[in-house]
Amino acid sequence: MNNGTRLIVASMVVAAGVLAGCGESSGGTPTPSQSTASTATPTAAPTQAPATVDLSGTWKGTYSGPFNGSFTLTWTQTTGALDGTIMLTSPPDNLNISGTVTGSSISFGAVGVVTYTGTVSGKSMSGTYTVRGTSSGGSWSATQTS
Repeated sequence: MNNGTRLIVASMVVAAGVLAGCGESSGGTPTPSQSTASTATPTAAPTQAPATVDLSGTWKGTYSGPFNGSFTLTWTQTTGALDGTIMLTSPPDNLNISGTVTGSSISFGAVGVVTYTGTVSGKSMSGTYTVRGTSSGGSWSATQTS
């Protein structure tokens, strides 16, 4: 036998020995391996708290920042969804708005115009607004009147 043949035969013997020691017991049946990896327990996705307040009705408030003035909101609420109108004094405008209330957090706005975010406590709410497409904004507050 030449050296090349001996090397191939020796490699085959070593490989056979390694394979024989892996996965087989003396009975010739495969030995199940113990897995040390733990299986993650699925968890439910977090859910948002339902609306705890009813904001339906009329709200009057003020805003300050790049625009200063007062507004009147008229809301209807279905679960956490808000729909209504907002009448602004500066610049004067009457817009349809929609939003959401989750727990005590509120978010609403007119499409393409302004986004309002804040918190509700009883018959008052307040927060900040952002003029879409800019970095400008300011603060707002309102009180429910009916």
